[in-house]
Amino acid sequence: MTDWRAVGYGFVVMLIAGLLATFVPVVGHVGAGLIGGFVAGYVAGGGLLSGFWHGLLAGSVSGVVVTVLLAAFGGLVGLVGGPFGSILGGAGVLVVGLFLTLLFAIDSALAGAIGGVLGD
Repeated sequence: MTDWRAVGYGFVVMLIAGLLATFVPVVGHVGAGLIGGFVAGYVAGGGLLSGFWHGLLAGSVSGVVVTVLLAAFGGLVGLVGGPFGSILGGAGVLVVGLFLTLLFAIDSALAGAIGGVLGD
């Protein structure tokens, strides 16, 4: 059973840590995923698999939300090039963002597994 409260805590921690991580672009965002995944796994408890699952969900949800927001922003910026530029701008950001969501969800899941073990 999914503990959505734990996923929500992990999501919020990832967003806050991600905003603070803009000063250290790659390392900071990976660290934000690790911290948020750990929090989600720790709050959920239940062992290795439960922590893995909750960390994965928190990382995926935060990645998808940020990707959709950035794709909408890319679409608005692309309006300068007309409607076709808007589609290309938004779609390009969406594809790259979904790939990064998958990549960052993996580290959140691993940190969530550690948090799930320690949360028991």
